[in-house]
Amino acid sequence: MKKVILALIAITAIALVGCKDKNAPKDEANLVVYGKIFTAENNTIADAFVVKDGKFVYVGDADGAKKYEKQGFTVIDHRDKGIIIPGCYEGHAHYLMANGIKLMGGPAPSIKTTVPEFLQMVKTAYDQAKAAGKSSIYGFGWMYQAFFVEGMPTRQQLDSICPDIALFVNDSEVHKGLANTLCLQNAGIIDKDGKVLISTIRGGEICMDSVTKTPTGLLLEQAGTYVRTRGIDFNEIFPASLAQTAVEQSQKQLLSQGFVSYMDGWSNVFGTNAFYDGAKSLDRDGKLHILLGMSYEFESSCEDVAAELKKAEQTKKYTGGHINANYVKIFMDGTVESGTGLTTEPYQVSEFGHGMANWEESEVTQITRTANNNGMTMHIHTMGDAAVNRAVNAFVASNHPELRNTAVHCRNVSQEDFQRMAQNNIVAVSGMLWHGMGQEVADVLNAILPKNYKGKAYPMASYFNAGAVVTSHCDYPATSGSSTDPFGIMEIAVSGQMHADGALTPVFWKDELISREQALQALTINGAYQMHVEAERGSIKVGKYADFVLADKDVLTCPVADIHNTQVVATYFEGKEVYKK
Repeated sequence: MKKVILALIAITAIALVGCKDKNAPKDEANLVVYGKIFTAENNTIADAFVVKDGKFVYVGDADGAKKYEKQGFTVIDHRDKGIIIPGCYEGHAHYLMANGIKLMGGPAPSIKTTVPEFLQMVKTAYDQAKAAGKSSIYGFGWMYQAFFVEGMPTRQQLDSICPDIALFVNDSEVHKGLANTLCLQNAGIIDKDGKVLISTIRGGEICMDSVTKTPTGLLLEQAGTYVRTRGIDFNEIFPASLAQTAVEQSQKQLLSQGFVSYMDGWSNVFGTNAFYDGAKSLDRDGKLHILLGMSYEFESSCEDVAAELKKAEQTKKYTGGHINANYVKIFMDGTVESGTGLTTEPYQVSEFGHGMANWEESEVTQITRTANNNGMTMHIHTMGDAAVNRAVNAFVASNHPELRNTAVHCRNVSQEDFQRMAQNNIVAVSGMLWHGMGQEVADVLNAILPKNYKGKAYPMASYFNAGAVVTSHCDYPATSGSSTDPFGIMEIAVSGQMHADGALTPVFWKDELISREQALQALTINGAYQMHVEAERGSIKVGKYADFVLADKDVLTCPVADIHNTQVVATYFEGKEVYKK
């Protein structure tokens, strides 16, 4: 009965516009699509929809759609071929940064690279930069845990390969970095004689040699960002033309995975507005086929918070078309897995203490109030439970629920904060794929993390139980080696298991498993809510933009362990096919 009512409502709405004759609606659809359709509207299933001028004009049963079939219309029959879902939303990642790094040609080791292999990559990058007359090299991708065991490369080793070009290489999480001497000099950490000028950075650590008391070249958290943004000349190695190409390449990746919207977690990552300009240029040319959220980030080590907030406000001019640049990003803490996430109880490794706080709560409250009063939404990296609590306190104090301030990652959230998120319109952007983990990793973390974190990680079910809005993110490329597509993420969220070395890991944190429908809700309509577009996108509903995905498996009924094998057949944005397998 519900499908019949939906069909009648849709047909009546269209007919009111006017008719060619008494039997056919005036507004003819561009597409007639048949199949099993998850609408993301109260988990309802439809059999067909019709698209006209980029929007859904009919959603209902197959019989109701047939009358829209006319000569020249495109009919897509996806019955018994899988499922059709709304276009998916990526709530936080770094595709622009990752593709930008690739284009810069710096060393790009994989997470399994050894130290000798890494140093050889640095040598290759140096030879290329030297031949091109470059003054800086920037790379990304080494694994902190592996290097820590092997013995971390020192700046002296880097100097022996790269003596006269500033070099900085981030790890795979972009929370740690390795710099050579020239880069440290450019950043004002040491002078040309090797004298230490700056030994501490708020929210980070400049690692020191225990004998010489000088920097080793290893930089943690905000110390790495401080040095990278001052020690490397990104204006030279990352011109605007590369930025536009990086946006295009990121878009291609996302569309191939079924994403029609992406929230970029650090749009001024190289200290410039190149990505903003590149994205705007593409949108003006009609080549931006995703919704793009862009955030201006600044560090706790910045000299002038008020000045940074003014710079952030200036990026609002890029908002329009398919771009929403009304976001301010800060880091509340580091990462729980490396001992720098801010926790209520202490880590079991005494030297970690309670982790690392980048800001005082009062400071975050003031930053949030200023940003919110200027119409900008906060997008805060919050890993540990204490960091989440500080962000929630700041959001509540600012009292701008309409702006949907966002907490990203959110490990081990307290029950009180789940409720406050729901009550104050705070969006939680969660790494659903981090909900599961292998037993070996879990055992290591259980020996390091606070005791109340044992057997726990990134919650999901608790958000739904509290009525809070939770969305999905993969944090690419920081989670290299894990799923980045919606279906791989979905499987982990509903099963608590990961595929590793050809086998499934044990089920992790059963209490936080969610249903398939909830996972799709987090990936679709909730993502649209985060992006402030739920009234016009995020579900398959009459009047909304026709953003949808054809998948080759029915992820609502196929074996759970097979969900991750689902492939995107095609992605449509505003009624147009923008990706086809």
